[in-house]
Amino acid sequence: TNILGFDENNEGIYLLDSRNRNTAALTHMSLSDQKLTTIAESDRLDISSVLIDPRSHKPFAYALDLIRPEYHAISLEYKDVIAKFNSQLSGGSQVLAQSLSNQFWTVYTDESDSSPVYKVFDASTGELSEMFVTNPALNDKPLAKMHGVVIPSRDGLELVSYLTLPLESDSDKDGVPAEPVPMVMLVHGGPWGRDSFGYSPVVQWLANRGYAVLQVNFRSSTGFGKDFLNAGNKQWSGAMHNDLLDAKKWAVENGITTADKVAIMGGSYGGYATLVGLTFTPDEFSCGVDIIGPSNLVTLLESIPPYWESFRKVFAQAIGDPETEEGRSLLKATSPLTHADKITKPLLIAQGANDPRVKQAESDQIVSAMAEKGIPVTYVLYPDEGHGFQKPENNLSFYAVAEAFLSECQGGRYQELGNDFENSSIQIPHGAEFVPGIAGQLSP
Repeated sequence: TNILGFDENNEGIYLLDSRNRNTAALTHMSLSDQKLTTIAESDRLDISSVLIDPRSHKPFAYALDLIRPEYHAISLEYKDVIAKFNSQLSGGSQVLAQSLSNQFWTVYTDESDSSPVYKVFDASTGELSEMFVTNPALNDKPLAKMHGVVIPSRDGLELVSYLTLPLESDSDKDGVPAEPVPMVMLVHGGPWGRDSFGYSPVVQWLANRGYAVLQVNFRSSTGFGKDFLNAGNKQWSGAMHNDLLDAKKWAVENGITTADKVAIMGGSYGGYATLVGLTFTPDEFSCGVDIIGPSNLVTLLESIPPYWESFRKVFAQAIGDPETEEGRSLLKATSPLTHADKITKPLLIAQGANDPRVKQAESDQIVSAMAEKGIPVTYVLYPDEGHGFQKPENNLSFYAVAEAFLSECQGGRYQELGNDFENSSIQIPHGAEFVPGIAGQLSP
């Protein structure tokens, strides 16, 4: 729920309002008596954005983002304008700004397999024209197209997902490969976030290396209403993980991949999901890449940084309350660390030493547990990084390790190490020998 702005007479406010309802609706609230009037709503989705006339301050259109954003006119005056606008959009999009007269709109467009483009929409003529390309060099590269799909879960939820195939297996760009290819399930972080349609450098890198990439908006993802969000409460290694397994099953049944050639990869919550995949369901995935993922939910909540303190109750509700015996038992039971001895498939773990959210201890713990039991694991550590890797040299070194690792277990292409470790702070405290060509590149 958030305030969008005042009405023309400053007598009321426009809201995206989810109070006492499942999905966020566009409403108007009178300031004198708090009376609410619903202007637009969807039973299936939260309204993702609203277009407001700069002079009259009245909302005239809104967007719903299922596979990609689609705009809907509120008043008949804008029905034809919005129809012309929608007809020229086929990928991700966002209206960033409007001229005072509301004639010209600055629009960000993203087709997934080319550079995103800034455009200008002329509401008086219905013409959408190019302003500039954000990264022209991308358009000289062989980029893969993203396909939106809705996958049913075993209990009837709709999982909005995105499938990207290697160019060589998707020559018609229809999302149907000529034959099954190895796949990487790329799990988003949060978990309170979502995957959306558009260009992703990580997705393009994986597709270029020969992998299908499946991104699943599992329960707890945002944008699909409170019921979908809260369906993940206390289900971090349960129904949320089942959604990923159901998506894998869908991909196998539809000839995208084979059951023995699916890797799992992700950062933050996606890293946790990777560890869950290799511990709770050790035979489902061929290998895993965990980037800054928590392995122990008890220590994760004990080490919440001060700026997350107001968020503590959300975690207690969604994962388990560490202040109660029942909650601590649940946290321990759903922690991958508890089940580390069940891992049988190759695992790559990457961690920033200065991470305030998922402390280094989260990775140290599971690496130590695996090493003690003689289970192979490769641990990449960056002493100058936090929650995610920001320095280009560090990113380059990590993806060099990751693609060599994936090639070993998935059989995809990888580029031989050249100067990919140059000026990087990369350390591999454990398991460099499990990734081809890496050990000899490390400085003493």
